Amino acid sequence: MKWRVILEPDPETHEWAIWCPELPGCISAGVTEAEALENIKEAIELYLDPNPIELIEGAITREVFI
Repeated sequence: MKWRVILEPDPETHEWAIWCPELPGCISAGVTEAEALENIKEAIELYLDPNPIELIEGAITREVFI
């Protein structure tokens, strides 16, 4: 799967901030551009990995499409 990411250099530290605009809160960083790109891949994988949800008895799960 392909995701758009935004890289921005920090003018003080010369490190890279990186985030995925389509996934709110999915951000990372790296000392180099290459490291930032590797780190955001891991961040995206973790973001998309569904956490198990513990529901009370009688709860119903549904999906909606927008």
